[in-house]
Amino acid sequence: MVREKKEENPPAKVEKTEPSGKIQDLKKRIIRFCRNRGVDLIGFAPVERWDEANEVPPEYRPRAIWPPAKTVIVLGLEMPLPIVETTPSVVHMEMYKTANVELDQLAYDLTRYLNRLGQASFFFPRDGYGSMRALREKNRAAFAHIPAAKYAGLGTVGASHNLLTPEFGPRVRFVSVFTSARIPPDPMISKELCLKCQACAKCCPKKAIRIRPDRVVGDYDDRACLEMADELVTRRCFPCGICTKVCPIGRDRTVYKQPGIMKKYLREKEALAANPEDPEYRAWTHLRTHGVAQGKRREGKKAAAGPEGKTLP
Repeated sequence: MVREKKEENPPAKVEKTEPSGKIQDLKKRIIRFCRNRGVDLIGFAPVERWDEANEVPPEYRPRAIWPPAKTVIVLGLEMPLPIVETTPSVVHMEMYKTANVELDQLAYDLTRYLNRLGQASFFFPRDGYGSMRALREKNRAAFAHIPAAKYAGLGTVGASHNLLTPEFGPRVRFVSVFTSARIPPDPMISKELCLKCQACAKCCPKKAIRIRPDRVVGDYDDRACLEMADELVTRRCFPCGICTKVCPIGRDRTVYKQPGIMKKYLREKEALAANPEDPEYRAWTHLRTHGVAQGKRREGKKAAAGPEGKTLP
């Protein structure tokens, strides 16, 4: 009896690929689907970029979270500059919350759309944490959208650790969708967008950012930043976002045409300390002083009744 000789080195398993025309058509359909729903930015990153860059710990990479992932689709929504400039305010907080809800809905819809097309998908929500206590215990989400947006060609990371985009600077929120489809990637931006102007470091109320002479990305005190977030959550006017407000990068600034705005940002703290009614900042202070409790909450005091008999916190 003659036995078939086994190969000592069997050929490597070849990944099944879709015809290039079909994949390009899928990418166009995804872009059209997202644009029709109001997405401002969209980029595509192959999961291999996390391994190639080796900047994110292995357990936080897409394939560690969802092994079938081959492409990460990153969606972005603009945070309109004039509202960001009011921070900290209830107006800014409401926009932040609205953007987060909208992003999660977009990611949910895109995931279902891809599944209907036979392309298995999974999405990671905008924030990925349930409370400030959770952040104090572990100040890190299970998946980070900033490197995802960088690898998807949407921007570069600035001194403030924010993702800077050509369109909106850091005034943009992101969400990510993982898919098993191998979609042609977008090129990464090779030129650093950050000018190292130091505006973010100078204006940070907690001095949480320190400019580095040897690299673009600065040193970042995440505990100091979290302390600021804690204070604003207590006052119900989170998040801070001052570093996103003062960044000069972004074509959105040409839309709003604000000559001399950087000087206004840099002198704001000193000017308002000297005169809280400074007319140059009146529009911002007006919004900051409405809808937000200014004093400390009284312990043990019975809560006031709001509209329709609802209890106010």
